[in-house]
Amino acid sequence: MARQPLVDTMNRDVAAAGGAPARSPVASLVVSLRPGQWVKNLIVFAGLLFGKRLFDPKAVAIACAAFALFCALSGVIYLLNDVADREADRRHPLKSKRPIASGQLSPGLALATAVVLGVTAVALSFSLRPAFGVVALAYVALLTGYSASFKHIVIIDVLTLAIGFVLRAVAGAVAIDVAISHWLLVCTVLLALFLAMSKRRHELTLLADGATEHRRILGEYSPYLLDQMIGVVTASTLIAYIFYTISPETVQNFGTEYLALTIPFPLYGIFRYLYLVHKKEGGGSPAEMLLTDRPLLVCVALWVAAVVILVYGASDLAGIFGRRP
Repeated sequence: MARQPLVDTMNRDVAAAGGAPARSPVASLVVSLRPGQWVKNLIVFAGLLFGKRLFDPKAVAIACAAFALFCALSGVIYLLNDVADREADRRHPLKSKRPIASGQLSPGLALATAVVLGVTAVALSFSLRPAFGVVALAYVALLTGYSASFKHIVIIDVLTLAIGFVLRAVAGAVAIDVAISHWLLVCTVLLALFLAMSKRRHELTLLADGATEHRRILGEYSPYLLDQMIGVVTASTLIAYIFYTISPETVQNFGTEYLALTIPFPLYGIFRYLYLVHKKEGGGSPAEMLLTDRPLLVCVALWVAAVVILVYGASDLAGIFGRRP
């Protein structure tokens, strides 16, 4: 109940602004592809980073192509999802301004674009590498299933989103033909669950009594339940990452025992995210939070820099510490 005035205020602001800003059909299509959300596809580069191919020009080019294709495929999923959810989105204080929900982009044009873009992207995925094409097709099938039915099944909804992140990571590794650690896949699915549950919590607290009118699955959750689930996933994510950095397999693969020095970065990043969710009413868009919250962005950048230094400069670091890996 405490959140309802916030929702009412946001609804009045939308009405006062005359709804969504006027856009051309092309601009509406671009907005509906949600380029701001493509940052999620950066997980495709995990194979490049942890496969020690970061300075291989050919591998970098292939990884960039894989990233572009997943941006196209995720755009297809967003189009399908917005068409399926257009009626519910019209009752949401923010989503009502999306092109399809606001009536600026016709569902027919959105579906036609999704079909053409999806078929083209899948075909190009198979031409890049057949195994990559299989993973890309599995991603489209899974997320299409999410838009059609999985998002209405409690717990399965967030698990589906998490598996989508895992498929992105697997696709990036398959594209450049490198192995990806099982530990890293575990960390990916747990972190994705953390983000998905935080998003559900944000929706539930933002919309309050009107939550089920927008997304009926929210009626199966409560802030307390989600907080319990988030707590479990948070601890599991951190423990999995810690074990990954100190496992003998990781030490052998990278030739360094010092990857554990990166542990403070995920610790701070997750705690910072929880702070934004609970104290700043964030969590509705993980990609937006990453791009707009400077401490979080700096944390991720420092983590990447630390991993690069440790993975690609292990011998130099060992020399500084007076021993060789």
